[in-house]
Parts: sequence; structure tokens; C-alpha cells
Amino acid sequence: MRPNLDALVPAYVREFDPYIPSKPDAELMKLYGSERLFRLNNNENPLGPPPGAQEVIRRFPPPQGALYPSGDSYYLREAIAAFHGLDPDQVLVGNGANEVIAFVIKAFCTQGDNIVTADKTFAVYEWVAVFSGIEARVIPLKDEGFDDIGMLRAIDPNTKILFVCNPNNPTGSYWSKERLKAFLDAVGGERIVVVDEAYFEFVEQEDYPDGVSLLSDYPNLVVFRTFSKMYGIAGLRIGYLVGDLAVVDMIRRTCVVYSVNRLAQEAALAAFRDDTGHIRRTRALVRESRAFLRKELAKLRLPIISGEGNYLIVKLPGSDTLAYRKMMREGIMIRPMTGFRYPNHIRVSLAKMEAMEAFVAALKKTLET
Repeated sequence: MRPNLDALVPAYVREFDPYIPSKPDAELMKLYGSERLFRLNNNENPLGPPPGAQEVIRRFPPPQGALYPSGDSYYLREAIAAFHGLDPDQVLVGNGANEVIAFVIKAFCTQGDNIVTADKTFAVYEWVAVFSGIEARVIPLKDEGFDDIGMLRAIDPNTKILFVCNPNNPTGSYWSKERLKAFLDAVGGERIVVVDEAYFEFVEQEDYPDGVSLLSDYPNLVVFRTFSKMYGIAGLRIGYLVGDLAVVDMIRRTCVVYSVNRLAQEAALAAFRDDTGHIRRTRALVRESRAFLRKELAKLRLPIISGEGNYLIVKLPGSDTLAYRKMMREGIMIRPMTGFRYPNHIRVSLAKMEAMEAFVAALKKTLET
């Protein structure tokens, strides 16, 4: 007898559209008949991990694969805390940013509560809330950035968390330190404000805030960081949050122990301690690639949205999903933006010049057909 899923599964789970990941690269190449594939869809670092992390990965002893990792990423938390002048218990490490997002929502929200975020941002804040039975209030962007006034107006007595992606993925817009502090002051201390700084290391603007430096003044602030983007170990899935000691203590109660594998912890620790200029080299590559694409896309008279981070958005004269399929046949994988509520736009990760030149050539061919 088959289980009655209508009775067993809450409506908010049954009605949620699951995310369908793309097939492995080798399968996609066979499907589209391409002999190469430039991955420009996930904002990955084309330089890979820093040298120290690469060495850790290369030398990882196979017998350690049989041993459970540190359940709380002890040494990594120690290093992160020492760098920021924090107590290690103010740091919580998770299996990628997705897991720490879930930790925070589970810690503070129950059915009847709501979160506030934006409509064109990292979708996982909204997704985790919705499939957990929590209302997600998505506020339209203003001038391609988070609308602080609109978010404040959306708060009601059941609002528990406000999510701000700074800089925003996918638009690259950011709040200055002055604007972020004004927002935190307006929210007050009764609700949690999460500032997701996944692309923190890419920003070079002087007025861009370091959210961690604000924790002592705003104990309701929680800051997310990741090793997936600048540090190039997205395949190992590791991210972290920092916050006030009492707040993180509550979040930690929702954690699943041993969710962060041993290799990820050791590679992240080596990446965090890297002093070989990895961040400087990556920033230089991003600057060069951004300048090249701005020039080439201007020649094609295509509007772009290009702020901070290692990506930009291109507006197409037609369907983004059709463009995806055409460009895949040329070995170029981009991100269609309809799912981000940006129909007829694509997001392009900034990568090495070979990939940028191939992207422009494929885009020209796509526009001509």
C-alpha cells in the first residue's frame, strides 16, 4: 500500500517547486554536442583554491576518510575568531551557505512568522522559508539594489529575520556602511538582521562595510561568509556565520553535527590563512574581465547590470532560456535569469580571458540566429 502523501506531507512542501540542478558537465557536453564547456553560470573562481588549500586537497590521506571530522570545525572556528577578534563560540560553520541559512531560520521562526528579503536576490532565503512553512516577504529592488525603506515597511509583529545580500547577487549593488547602520538602527534589536557577505572579498569600494566589525554595536546582527567564491572550494561545501555569543548559541542548537567534512575544514583553514596573493590575483582577473565584457557588450548595444562581485547581468532582445540552449551548443554555460525574476536576462561569471572571448563569440552567434 502506497503512503498517502497528501496526508503525510504539509501543503507548503507539496506545493513547493523543487530546484532541479543541471546535469554533470560530461552529460551536458554529450547532450549539446560540445567538445568543451566554459562554466560561467555559478560565479566560481577560475583560479581555483589558493595554493595552500590546493596542497591540502592534493595530500589528503585516504585513511582519514574513515574518520569523523571535528563536529564543530574546531580549528577553523579558532582561526576565524582570532582573525576577527571574536570568541570562537561566535562562529558557526556549516555545509555551505545553504545550511547556515537553514540553521538561522529554524532557530528563530515557527509557522505564523515571516522573513523579509528582496525579490531579485539569492533565492535560498526565500526557498528555505517557504518549504519550512514560513512566509517570505519579497520586496522589489529599487535601482537594482535592496530597498531599505520597503523592507522596513514590510515588518510586522511576526517578522523574525530580515535578509540582506551585500553585495547583492545577481545585481552587484551594495549598501554602504552608513546605509547599513541606518537600517540596523531602524530595525532595532527585536529582530535578527542577516547580512550575507558571500562576495565580500571581491569588493574594493571604500564605503563598503565589513559586517563583522559591526557586531559589537548590533547584537542582533548575523553575518554570513563563504569559502565557495573567492576561496574557490565550492565543491567542498563550506561556509560560516558570525554573530553575538547568545544569538549564535541559539542557532547552534539547530545544527546537524558532522555535516562539514574533514577535507573541507582543512582546505578552508589553509585558504583562510593563505598569504600568497590569491585575493589580489582574483580581483585583478575580475577587473580585467569586467572591463573587457563592458566594452564588447557595449559594441553589441546590450544593456548590462554590473556592480560588485565576480559576475554581471546582460539583457537580451529575446528569451534567456533559448539563449542558454544555443550557447550550450557553443560550449558556454551561463545562468538564465528568469528564475531570479529577470526574464530575458543572463548572468555571466567573470573568468579568464579565454572564457570571456569564447562567451562573446558565442553570444554574437546566438544573436544572429
